[in-house]
Amino acid sequence: MRKLVYFIAATLDGFIAGPDGADPTGPDGFWPIPEDYLKHLIAEYPETLPGPARAALGVTAEGTHFDMVVEGRRSYEIGLDVGVTDAYPHLRHLVFSRTLGESPDPAVEVVAGDPASRVRELKQEDGKDIWLVGGGELAASLYAEIDTLILKLSPTTIGTGIPLFGRNAAFEPASWALRSQKILPSGAAYLTYGRNRRTLSVTAD
Repeated sequence: MRKLVYFIAATLDGFIAGPDGADPTGPDGFWPIPEDYLKHLIAEYPETLPGPARAALGVTAEGTHFDMVVEGRRSYEIGLDVGVTDAYPHLRHLVFSRTLGESPDPAVEVVAGDPASRVRELKQEDGKDIWLVGGGELAASLYAEIDTLILKLSPTTIGTGIPLFGRNAAFEPASWALRSQKILPSGAAYLTYGRNRRTLSVTAD
């Protein structure tokens, strides 16, 4: 069965974007991408690079982790604002939004219904894992469905911004186990956590 993987860049103080929600690694972002971070991304997660970046860098690798990406409207609109209607043409692409209406791109599926229900359906399909790219509000609505959390940790603090699970996330503690880590010379780190799912055992009297 597919897993839902929240693969996201975050600061040391737990923010995925500044207060304006803009891409932190963009031209005006607060985190210029270190060379070793980009090299590791290309080597291990090439499918997570947007199509324009793949073309510019000459990346053609299919990747082994994901064949589908899901995101919220605000995250999707970062690309729309610069004229990119499908940032991940090499992946099946779903956008969850109740207000976007008709999809701006025939290859992008807009889902107006409940994100958790749709993701549970997608998990039952054959294929690689599902990449949750953001944003925080969608991550909060899919909190219980996230099986793996991969933090691309920036050696940066910003004080305030959009938290990992958005500003309105419910208080719902969960336990995670560190599965792997890659610490880079630049200070950036890739940390992979798997959710500890509690199982109930029933014993006969």
